[in-house]
Amino acid sequence: MTLDVASIQAQFPLLQRKINGQRLVYLDSANTSQKPRVVIDAMTNFMETSYAPINRSAYQLAAEATEAFEHARKAVRRFINAPHADDVIFTKNATEGLNLVAYSWGRANLRAGDVVVLTQMEHHANIVPWHMLAAERGIELRWVPLTNDGQLDLTNLSSLLDGAKAFAFTAMSNVLGTITPVRQLCDAAHAAGALAIVDACQYVPHNVTDVQAWDADFVAFSSHKMCGPSGIGVLWGRQALLEGMPPFLGGGNMIADVRMDGFAPAELPAKFEAGTPPITEAIGLHAAIDFLEDLGMANVRRHEMEIATYAMDTLNERYGDDICLHGPTNVEVRGATFSFGFRNIHPHDLSQVLDQRNVCLRAGHHCVKPLMRLLNVNATARASFYLYNDQHDVDALADALDGASDIFGL
Repeated sequence: MTLDVASIQAQFPLLQRKINGQRLVYLDSANTSQKPRVVIDAMTNFMETSYAPINRSAYQLAAEATEAFEHARKAVRRFINAPHADDVIFTKNATEGLNLVAYSWGRANLRAGDVVVLTQMEHHANIVPWHMLAAERGIELRWVPLTNDGQLDLTNLSSLLDGAKAFAFTAMSNVLGTITPVRQLCDAAHAAGALAIVDACQYVPHNVTDVQAWDADFVAFSSHKMCGPSGIGVLWGRQALLEGMPPFLGGGNMIADVRMDGFAPAELPAKFEAGTPPITEAIGLHAAIDFLEDLGMANVRRHEMEIATYAMDTLNERYGDDICLHGPTNVEVRGATFSFGFRNIHPHDLSQVLDQRNVCLRAGHHCVKPLMRLLNVNATARASFYLYNDQHDVDALADALDGASDIFGL
């Protein structure tokens, strides 16, 4: 099915806003997505009619809130095809989920000399926690290199994984748009006796996701990139692994008992959900999942492949060597996220000029400084397209780049 983008755009209130009489062209969804009316209304309605603390009180309102919160967990389980809802842990974002794995599983299982394998395209959220553990425990970090077109170079993967305890990698690069062969990487990790830890933050909002088909051990992603609210993310993990891990945070809700001489943690998922959780945000995430499922994730992926093709063709034909689009040219292995350099204009200057035409894109290192150094740049401009973007938005970007050229006299 082809997405009706005009109809979809009409469901996003912010996209109806005009600044200085011009429409918004929002091209920063790899950073955070906009929110449809159904998400906004679901959260508002819950706060107006049903908000109460969960898991603590016995009165009807609290029971209803608890039920709504757990229904959100079940929706996540369905959306990623997890085997059990109790394996779905609500965090504040994907970064916390990845830190949870490094701190809880890593501290319990890794010792000096143990190996963790990463890739050179990882987000800082999947690098810094392992660096911190390396400083604390003396573990060794190894890196999967990249090919010239921004894909993983798997030539020596078996050697890199030799003796490794974990392989942590992104399912889709937030800069290159590269979609990695997740199942192949999970199989390689398991063949080496390592766990497979997947940063799926950029993947889940754009593709059909099946954690069981991946055969992953941990998968982390965030709500705010998939039309849901910020402040809530998801860590899915194999039940046996989660049960064997110590709690990440201590406090209310995550205990079965507390004594003067110690404590006993609660069963999953409460064990990893200390304190008052993001209740309203869970309701919003549930509404976002329903919204995406109604569109069909296969349809979302097909639409973004079409946008990616049109964007590459349009920008390359118009600007040729004056624009450098990083990442694969094959839309089968990439998403509709484009980091680029344009002529000799600094990305921050470019972003400010494009903002004058209401074209919203991000400029910077995008939390992947190691990758920026490999690309031999300090920063890039990044245009990321989503289900509410169409060819008109690509044209608006291209026209705005013409305007930037005029301003800088290039």
